[in-house]
Amino acid sequence: MHTVSAATPEPGVAPTLQLLGVDFSCAPSRRKPITVARGHIDRGLLRLLDVESLPTLQAFEQLLQRPGPWLGAFDFPFGLPRAFVDAQQLGSHSATVIAELQRRCPTRMDWRRLVDAWGNARPAGQRLLHRRCDTAMPGVRSTSPLQTRYVPVGFMYYEGLSRLLAAGLTLPRLHAGDPARLAVEGYPGLLAFELVGRRSYKNSPLPDRLITRKDMVERLEQGRTRLGLRLKLGHALRESLVDDASGDRLDAVLCLLQAAWCALQPAQGLPAEVDTVEGWIATMPAL
Repeated sequence: MHTVSAATPEPGVAPTLQLLGVDFSCAPSRRKPITVARGHIDRGLLRLLDVESLPTLQAFEQLLQRPGPWLGAFDFPFGLPRAFVDAQQLGSHSATVIAELQRRCPTRMDWRRLVDAWGNARPAGQRLLHRRCDTAMPGVRSTSPLQTRYVPVGFMYYEGLSRLLAAGLTLPRLHAGDPARLAVEGYPGLLAFELVGRRSYKNSPLPDRLITRKDMVERLEQGRTRLGLRLKLGHALRESLVDDASGDRLDAVLCLLQAAWCALQPAQGLPAEVDTVEGWIATMPAL
């Protein structure tokens, strides 16, 4: 497990709530690990403490068992489109849906076959449905949780949500568990769009993408998102975010920012009415 850390915290800083931002992978490895940004709120700033790389799902499970209090934003869906859930009669709450889904589909490929069979019976353009929260922000459209190819968000849902529930976490508005360990659904693309629009910053060492990553970090330090939070980090961490051509470290920090905002809001800033099978993306404006 590789970690890039900040300098020694300032004397007298005694954070009570640890914050996590998690860029998830459904099949992590040393080449493509799960990436975890860890920080806390310090005198109105979001201080980035370190960025961890978790090369296995077992390491992710161990992360979830760390004692609280902490709040994490995790970059995978916490729910499925209601039309699909109702058609498959999977249940009425996120926990029962994933449990029934994994009972019927013991492997990820079984899950893909279920989605494919359902989609192939539907008209073109109505196969990979979205949740309400996936399209709630003008200009931003997150990938359907039914997508199991290309960007396999469906596999991330399958592997991620079940582990949150097995670890006994609380998912606000969705599931009651340990009140000291809270998980909300993150989506780094939401804040990335606010920072740099549609400029690409991931999966390439090309100079233009490196410049975009540098611009994003600078704007995070300046607090240039609607969340009103400024990022504080040391030189080594700043360089690690900019130099990471995959963009995974930066995505984890964007999720960390979402976790920090949720920590400062009543009820984690989630809408009063959340569909219990679809869930809601943290910091996404309510419809």
